[in-house]
Amino acid sequence: MKLTTLNHLPEEQVSHNPAIKKKVMLRLNDLPHLINFAQAYFAPGQVATAHSHEDMCEVFFVEAGSGVIRIDGQEHLLQPGTCIAVEPGEVHEIVNNGSINLVLTYFGLRA
Repeated sequence: MKLTTLNHLPEEQVSHNPAIKKKVMLRLNDLPHLINFAQAYFAPGQVATAHSHEDMCEVFFVEAGSGVIRIDGQEHLLQPGTCIAVEPGEVHEIVNNGSINLVLTYFGLRA
């Protein structure tokens, strides 16, 4: 068993933009196939630049705020309650184009 509480976790930098902060609840090797389980906080205007993962798929769930995710050049709206899965190799970029923090809970799984 592993028990974590967001309020007790330290903030870390998101690798695709060090200004964006995250709290990691589960890490690589905590569970089979799981690479990470985290919550990220994008301030208005912040961008996780375009990138892809060949060895991982990612699932994002919008907790609060709004923004867009671009996947292979196609733009999708992010609003509370939205869940979107990104397949290995898909180039994706996340932008907070709203006026409040965009809060994403997400996890990565080995492909």
